[in-house]
Amino acid sequence: MDSDTLARPAPIRLAACSASGLTDAGRVRRENQDRFLIDPALNLVAVADGMGGHACGARASAAALDCIVARLAAEALPCAHADATLAGDPEATVHDASACAMRAAADALDHANATLHAMNLREGLARRAMGTTLTGIWHPRGSAQLISLHVGDSRLYRYRDGALVQLSRDQTLYQQALEHGAIEHLPPRNVLLQALGPLPSIAPVVEAHAWLPGDRYLLCSDGLHGEVPHREIEAALGSTKPHAIGDACARLLALALDAGGKDNITAVIACFDGA
Repeated sequence: MDSDTLARPAPIRLAACSASGLTDAGRVRRENQDRFLIDPALNLVAVADGMGGHACGARASAAALDCIVARLAAEALPCAHADATLAGDPEATVHDASACAMRAAADALDHANATLHAMNLREGLARRAMGTTLTGIWHPRGSAQLISLHVGDSRLYRYRDGALVQLSRDQTLYQQALEHGAIEHLPPRNVLLQALGPLPSIAPVVEAHAWLPGDRYLLCSDGLHGEVPHREIEAALGSTKPHAIGDACARLLALALDAGGKDNITAVIACFDGA
């Protein structure tokens, strides 16, 4: 599919980067259960993939993103206030803004999971629970580092110095089998070990990353990374300019559609200042 036929969203300005995103239902599924957000007020970018074939996947992905935004908006203020207080007191214990932000991010994911799980119980969806993946990057004000949030198998990549690196780890039975060397009878790629909603507790991954000027971060659902080879994703990010990240999103979606488009497809690119 020609990327010219896909919309080219204009970049949205955040504190230290510009971001753009695009999503498509693909060629097979009727409904798009993927959702993404770019929130300049919070400096937050995230992708959520509602669990395919499960009840209300689109509802789950949208609700999870809403929960994350609301919780981080509330949690970010105490961290910022603590930084301001300690900055004016040289005798105070050093406060790590990134550690505070990581705790806030983990709390936000727990809150989103509790909210979705309660919805499942309330609506009798225990046997066919709604759920969603969620992968995001958050650049809290006052923190020099980028905080990543991850549950499930949507992915976070970083393009730096000509190389694409996967920063997230798929929380899937397939990935677990690969890591244990059980490659003779690999399970299906889409069996999740972690997701927001189905179970009362989760094991999210929250990490801090040092970003550099010129970094490009890609957040995507498995409808993209499951269809497009690593080298093609790398080439698409390497050839794009900061003002044309919407074009790169369209190019990546076109590659996934040309490869079959068997699932919903979402790509969000954040380009940090300096390139």
